[in-house]
Amino acid sequence: MTPWRPWTIPNAVSLLRLLGIPAFFYLLLDAENYFGALCVLVIAGVTDWVDGYLARRLNQVSRLGVLLDPLVDRLYIAATLVGLALASLIPWWLVIVVAFRDVVLLALIPSLRSLGISALPVTYVGKAATFALLWGFPLILLGGLDSTTAIVMASAGWGFALWGTYLYWWTGVRYFVHTRELLQANSPNG
Repeated sequence: MTPWRPWTIPNAVSLLRLLGIPAFFYLLLDAENYFGALCVLVIAGVTDWVDGYLARRLNQVSRLGVLLDPLVDRLYIAATLVGLALASLIPWWLVIVVAFRDVVLLALIPSLRSLGISALPVTYVGKAATFALLWGFPLILLGGLDSTTAIVMASAGWGFALWGTYLYWWTGVRYFVHTRELLQANSPNG
């Protein structure tokens, strides 16, 4: 079993990423500094890879990190969605579609806990979904700048965002099916 180990370098990176969320909201909504908000998202995207790399490289994988890293990812996705919608850069329906997937998966937690599972394993499809969303939304944000490349950036951003949303839901369906299979395998009648 993976130890809890809260005091690791990868966990510190995840906590620093978490502190970027209020900075993102301030830059995007109060200061209307789209470029600054974009920089926060880019740094968050890069450090998302860094914390996982460090955990493996330094042999500092921990139960806290296994829970914290995807939680920070979800919070960044939620913050970015809400921030972009409040800035009128994306429609609210996209916020609802992405958020509803997480609400559905939250409903699985009691079932997983009954099996002694704290979280389902991260999958490559899930990582691809997170990657697409964490890069699509910054490109959409770039599309909000006044520049000749804004339309190209926004178009690429929408491509990433829609593909990421599809993969995000595909992963959610796979998690749901996997949880159902685990429950059936562990039921007295299974």
